[in-house]
Amino acid sequence: MTETRIQDLPGAMNRRDHPTVGVWNRLEGRPRTTDFGRALRVEVRDPLWMLARQWQLGEFRGTDGGSPVTATYSVTASPPGRFRSDTGQDGVPGPAGPLPPDRPLEAVAERRPLPFTFGTEPVSFDLRLALGRRWLKLLARSSELRSRRFGERYVALYPIALPDPADPAHAARVAHPEVWAAMQAVAGRRLDGYLLYLHLKAGGRASDGVDARGQRDELNALGPRLTGWFDDLIDQPSGATPQRPEGDATWDPRRLEHRFSVSAAAPAGGERVLTAPEYPGGELDWHAFSVTPDATLGGTAPAPAPINRTVFPSPVRFSGMPLPRWWAVEDGRTNFAAVTPDSTDLARLIFLEFALVYSNDWYQLPCDLPAGTLASIQGLAVTDVFGHRRWITPADGGGDGQKRQHWSMYTLNSLDTLDSRGSLGDEPADNAGLLLPPGTPKVATGPALEDVVLVRDESANLVWGIEQTVRAATGEGRSGDEAAAEMLALRRRLRPPDDPDEPHAPVAYQVMSSVPENWIPFIPVHVPGDNRAVQLQRAAMPSEVDATAVRPRTALLREGLDTCRPYFVNEEEVPRAGTRLTVAYNRTRTRTGRVVLWLSVHRTAGRGERSSGLSFDLLATPAEPGT
Repeated sequence: MTETRIQDLPGAMNRRDHPTVGVWNRLEGRPRTTDFGRALRVEVRDPLWMLARQWQLGEFRGTDGGSPVTATYSVTASPPGRFRSDTGQDGVPGPAGPLPPDRPLEAVAERRPLPFTFGTEPVSFDLRLALGRRWLKLLARSSELRSRRFGERYVALYPIALPDPADPAHAARVAHPEVWAAMQAVAGRRLDGYLLYLHLKAGGRASDGVDARGQRDELNALGPRLTGWFDDLIDQPSGATPQRPEGDATWDPRRLEHRFSVSAAAPAGGERVLTAPEYPGGELDWHAFSVTPDATLGGTAPAPAPINRTVFPSPVRFSGMPLPRWWAVEDGRTNFAAVTPDSTDLARLIFLEFALVYSNDWYQLPCDLPAGTLASIQGLAVTDVFGHRRWITPADGGGDGQKRQHWSMYTLNSLDTLDSRGSLGDEPADNAGLLLPPGTPKVATGPALEDVVLVRDESANLVWGIEQTVRAATGEGRSGDEAAAEMLALRRRLRPPDDPDEPHAPVAYQVMSSVPENWIPFIPVHVPGDNRAVQLQRAAMPSEVDATAVRPRTALLREGLDTCRPYFVNEEEVPRAGTRLTVAYNRTRTRTGRVVLWLSVHRTAGRGERSSGLSFDLLATPAEPGT
């Protein structure tokens, strides 16, 4: 064996001139036994080798940074104090008012008026009877009023009238067997309390129209107790005026969503306005709001004193987290290698990068904030193990004066302008803070009283509002198909079709086919002043019996009908999947234990397109006489 002397060792290693010259970049053990007990004890026999391993892993690369020991922060938590409905005629928001402190924000934002009439037809007899029963109970508590039978006098003064089965105007209370039976049971026997309630709210006295004879003052004292009981029973919009009969209701029937604004005091003075331009109803959280710059709702109370606390940061820990030390066995229950995200799955990619690369560089600070506030951090100072104290600034608040592009969570967007479309800004708002809406964690929702699905019918080139559930006159929800069929059967009984004259032709010409009467059409029309933009206008189909226009049976689709105003819906609000609107009662308890009940609309996605089968210019074989 000959020995070769290498003169230029570094060059020979770079060029790999000799196969005996090796380059090692990985050290691994070669076990000689199946027992790993001694190896796992990590006995230190060669400290120099351990130092070399630490050097190879980069543990000697100092970053002149220590771990945080304590953190001191100052937070200002301002509760929202003002509320404004952003709906109204011509897109003009309503007046701002104080936000009720004893109501969840969902109740104030979603509440809608209770319908007691559809045109001239009275409905909601369940509430009418509840008001009447309450008034009779108030009268029964007084022995003098009970002995003089004032209850019978009020039943005669405000009776529930029995509808006429032969009158087409009373068809809604006669066509349905259950409703007709209920009306027969209470007509002339029970009090229509809503008529008395309207009389009292209009400034009348409870003793008006009743032969009181010495009990007028006692009767008049019971009037405010009746109105106060009903006003507290169901939360309804307030501030109704002749110009805004809906009051501060936030439902926008044109956009099929709730739109409102709240404001809270800013730490530096003034107020910060938060707008919910597209709230569909249901769960109200921070992501429904955007900051409206340079807006005001009339001022709020001064901001409360800041909350100053010193806490101990703790490292972020989660299952399957890579351990920062070398000699440790990791938890194998979480296999990050099995996660296969797509190139467009940004949320999963961000999580994997955090979990595998930067997880051991993050610390969390405990920060307890009161619910129902807008919190803004005024300052954060961190003290590390070396005793150095550092002032922490926001990641996007660089001193170069330029707004940085960054990704963030729980950050409110900036609403550029509250225009007719409610366009959202692309950039997060500057120092908007963290919003904890003054809502409620749990809401009980009752059965649907109205259920309407807006669907597209490409064959007929129409949008249909299908009333799947309608409100019966007695107050409960009823199947729209059954209600339409019963109403059509009643009209046929009141006006039977005439027999055709002889002779019979072998074929008959039919102008158009029929659709169920719970399908309300919406036709496309141009937006005024625009030759290209299209909006949807509510129309009407003729009845099969008397060719009169079929009217909607739900308050959602009767918008403007009783006041002789057309109803328009933005064309983009009805996508190909459709839109579903549900009206139901909601009930919850506040933090003080008070029960809050309100009527609301909830919007969800539909289930695709539908076909009505509507067609025109048909040739049909006439039916034989007697069939």
